Amino acid sequence: MDVNIRNFWGWGAKPALLPMLLVWCALLAPAQARIDTPQQANDKIQQPPTGQQSRPGDTPIGTGDLIHIDVFDVPELSRDVRVSDTGDISLPLISGRVSAAGLTVFQLEEKLKQLLVENGLVSHPDVSVFLKEQNSQPVTVIGAVNHPIVYQVIRPTNLLELLSAAGGVTDDAGSQIVISRPTRPGTAVIQPSSDTSSSNSDQQVISIRLQDLLESGDSKYNVPVYGGDVVSIPRAGIVYVLGAGIAAPGGYVIQNHGDQLTVLKAVAMAHGLSGYAKPDDAVIMRLNPATGQRDEIHVRIKQMETHRAEDPPMRSSDILYVPDSAGRKALAKGASAALGVGTGIAIYRVQ
Repeated sequence: MDVNIRNFWGWGAKPALLPMLLVWCALLAPAQARIDTPQQANDKIQQPPTGQQSRPGDTPIGTGDLIHIDVFDVPELSRDVRVSDTGDISLPLISGRVSAAGLTVFQLEEKLKQLLVENGLVSHPDVSVFLKEQNSQPVTVIGAVNHPIVYQVIRPTNLLELLSAAGGVTDDAGSQIVISRPTRPGTAVIQPSSDTSSSNSDQQVISIRLQDLLESGDSKYNVPVYGGDVVSIPRAGIVYVLGAGIAAPGGYVIQNHGDQLTVLKAVAMAHGLSGYAKPDDAVIMRLNPATGQRDEIHVRIKQMETHRAEDPPMRSSDILYVPDSAGRKALAKGASAALGVGTGIAIYRVQ
């Protein structure tokens, strides 16, 4: 069958074909992979970075760094020097101190060459500088990561590379990444989105959704990190849904999407009630900050399902204990014993 390409792609094509073509192209377009589990998140974090990588020498020298200077054929000038608190270094035969802080190793090489010529020490100097020990660009990574670290930024580094160095996120990681950054004169304020950045005269705070960083593919979320930054991933709240009356007892990570977690939602997260559950004998065990003990709040799940009782909200660290017919007489003791298992309780991430 002959196809008139000219008519098909627009010259004389029927207007109804255009929406069909747009839908067809959209279906063929590659979709962004959805991140549903901590393992998928860590697989994404551990992927090798793409694009052009910067050289270690592109990172500025700072106070406390140890640098090695080598002047070819002039051993008297070749040595290790540490950058002082004022950002200077001193070299023999060169009068005064040389300002090094803020320069890259390549810029310092050119500066030393110029000084050697100006002081009449070497007519055609060959100078090499490399960073032997860096202490001036620490980035602290804390919170829900597998390996909290202090990372020295020896080259331009982005957020995904930093999380990879920290071993990825833990199972109970929350949905936000918070970067606290000292405000530096002349530094632009980074705003990954309209409502994720705040700043004052001393500090800038950047908040980025972990899901945006991993799923969107937008480089604006994969922000650069600098020396002095503190990167924190707060742990998400966890509720414990326990008891023989629950189909899948365990701890469930609360994802904050603006909806209040209630008793019925918690039961649904735990795959519902077992066949022998006593839902109207359930209790919420809630920690009382004043006494340090857990208060018992009796709830009637069956009545909630028929709208005869209010579905109360749950808080982080609450224990919802649903007994079966054999365990209805020992609710509080059973809840405390079940939670006391500690590491034996599986933690599930709620989508």
